[in-house]
Amino acid sequence: MAKSRTKKSATSANKEVVAYNIPVWRFALVLSVFVSLLLLVAGRMGYLHLVQQSFLVAQGEQRMVREESIAAVRGDIKDRNGEALAVSSPVMSLWLNPKLFNSENTQKLATSLGMSNAKLARRLKRNKNQGFMYVKRHLPPELAEKILSYKFPGLFSETEYRRFYPASAVTAHVVGMTNIDGKGQEGLELAYDEWLQGAPGQQRVVKDLLGNVIKQLNVSAIAKPGNELKLTLDLRLQYLAYRELKAVVQAHKANWGSAVLLDARNGDILALVNRPSYNPNNRSTLDPKTMRNRALTDMVEPGSTMKAFTVAAALKNKKYNANTVIDTSPGYMRIKHKTIRDHRNYGEMSLTKVITKSSNIGVAKLAHEMGAENLWTMLHDAKLGQATALGFPGEAVGKLPYPQKLDKLGLATLSFGYGLAVTPLQLAQAYTAFANKGCVQEARLIMTNAQVPCDQIMSQSVAKNMTEMLETVTQKGGTGTRAKVEGYRVGGKTGTSHKVGKEGYQDSEYTAIFAGIAPISDPRFVLVVVIDRPQGQEYYGGEVAAPVFGRIMEEALRTLQIAPDQSQDFHVAEVSQ
Repeated sequence: MAKSRTKKSATSANKEVVAYNIPVWRFALVLSVFVSLLLLVAGRMGYLHLVQQSFLVAQGEQRMVREESIAAVRGDIKDRNGEALAVSSPVMSLWLNPKLFNSENTQKLATSLGMSNAKLARRLKRNKNQGFMYVKRHLPPELAEKILSYKFPGLFSETEYRRFYPASAVTAHVVGMTNIDGKGQEGLELAYDEWLQGAPGQQRVVKDLLGNVIKQLNVSAIAKPGNELKLTLDLRLQYLAYRELKAVVQAHKANWGSAVLLDARNGDILALVNRPSYNPNNRSTLDPKTMRNRALTDMVEPGSTMKAFTVAAALKNKKYNANTVIDTSPGYMRIKHKTIRDHRNYGEMSLTKVITKSSNIGVAKLAHEMGAENLWTMLHDAKLGQATALGFPGEAVGKLPYPQKLDKLGLATLSFGYGLAVTPLQLAQAYTAFANKGCVQEARLIMTNAQVPCDQIMSQSVAKNMTEMLETVTQKGGTGTRAKVEGYRVGGKTGTSHKVGKEGYQDSEYTAIFAGIAPISDPRFVLVVVIDRPQGQEYYGGEVAAPVFGRIMEEALRTLQIAPDQSQDFHVAEVSQ
């Protein structure tokens, strides 16, 4: 038994030794591994800190520091009195990284933006492999901030500028519009896009892994705003001209209408309007048919408004005067296969009465006596058939046939406004010769301190004779009595031209025109009104366009505080019977 106990004790001791030896070994192993790893990490840290520091800093900045563009404000467009016609306001655009966006948030995001959930889902699916997608652009900042507060993963914002047009359709054809990226697309926004555009700035920012800006480091380039553009337009006159033009186009169910008001002394375009028009603030309603600036892009045969230049060409030759008699009997004349007619047989007429009654026979005979070269020179010097100096996108050049190509019939029709084509602006510019002492004043839309060119195409005496003749048109017996303005002496010339169709001139399609001057006592303003294809019983220039001239000119004279003439007993040039 003693032996047995001794054996047991020895066995227990061995077990204790074994149990004790195993933990020591393991401890040493673990300790050595730990120390090795610690030394390895410390060495790596030392290497990275001492040797690779500059490289790692650069790599970190590449991943966290970004160069971002700072949007530049586009220059304002204003009228001559400083009234805003086009301004830029800050807005926010939301964009997504579809890779980071949780599709479970699609419904909430769509609802917040007032969008269709299905539409947004389709766009997300289509761009799922892309890192960028615009969700909605040009949101009011308060709405954008509210949506951002929901903290949708992958949703970000950027500041942009949205173009706003306070006068909307009233100035749309002149000012034009930009696209959603702020690039000029129409009108002066397009013509002066480079001038109006600013230069964007640059800034360095730190972003987190989700793309959120967590720190702004510095601005490397300050955003430079665009230049301001000041126009010759007077917004007050623009509004009243637009109102009257809109009314007449609607009343006569016309295809379109244009009105151009010029200051004859300096060529300033005070009002230039068209109907139909469009709202540049709402791109969803845009229609190309309504976006044409027809006063500059559409050409018309000016009809009898050209008779003033035919008579002026005759007076310029000094063979004729206001009382020179032309025999228009029997009221018609046959040239080749065409018959030219007056409304009735006026018999013998003075040149003044030729204008008053708008005699086709009278001016045709004058043109034949003068010759094609004399008439063509007058029309060419008046800048008809030539683009103006505005540089407006899409402006029509016009058409004026060369004198060598005019036969007897062509010369006759040219004398009363057929066979050539002009824009309403070109016609208004030409009429400044009568209002500006014989000098054609080049039209302008941009306010400058530079002197606008003026070409003397007739003597002051001829211009004075012509204004007096034109005044008779608005007096009793004239074709434009509806153009009269209470308290002021006004003059002008009616025009009615047949429209050209597939088979030649249409018997029932017309363009009604009135080109006039006010006040005759001290000519200052030229106004041209063109109404295309008026429907109904009235279609003559004296019936459709002349009343519009009268209403616009009356309000313009009073708005600009032009003193009324002293007496209603106005001087009227002699009319021979």
